[in-house]
Amino acid sequence: MLRRLALAAVVSLAALATTAPAASATGPVPSAVPTAGPLSSAFPALGPLPVPLPPLPSFLDGGSGVGQEKPAARTRLTVTVERSGVAGADGTFELTCGPTGGTHPERQGACDRLAEVGATRAGQDLFQPAPQGTMCTMIYGGDASARIVGTWEGRAVDTTVTRGDGCEIARWNNLVPVLPDLR
Repeated sequence: MLRRLALAAVVSLAALATTAPAASATGPVPSAVPTAGPLSSAFPALGPLPVPLPPLPSFLDGGSGVGQEKPAARTRLTVTVERSGVAGADGTFELTCGPTGGTHPERQGACDRLAEVGATRAGQDLFQPAPQGTMCTMIYGGDASARIVGTWEGRAVDTTVTRGDGCEIARWNNLVPVLPDLR
């Protein structure tokens, strides 16, 4: 079994290291068969076989070439904050990520936080309220409320966050800096 894995790794590396002289619109095409090295004698009659490469993902190609449109942001949120008690924190702000933009006062930090949470399993519940029946501490965190509407990582979002109990305060704090830091 270990020999098969080693052989597969060597063949894969050899395939990536060699290129076929075939021309294409994007340049040379990598060969799936080694043309030099210890395994080249194993495939003498076949010659190099071209392996098609998948197109670049839209976030890598930049979408900034002539005649190309920029890719649509996967995250586009409208954040409305009321009664926060923090100067400049109340209002309605637009936030886009991928590329970062909008009128949100902490655009980059907010996008970084959403990306960080989205990369974990906890990101699945980022905008969801505490499940019904959850025991929450009866701590009142103030009158602040926020409504977040739009798309996050391509998924629809429409949620309201308050500071009415311990679960809601934890949700709010988890969304800082998308929401203002009230700690």
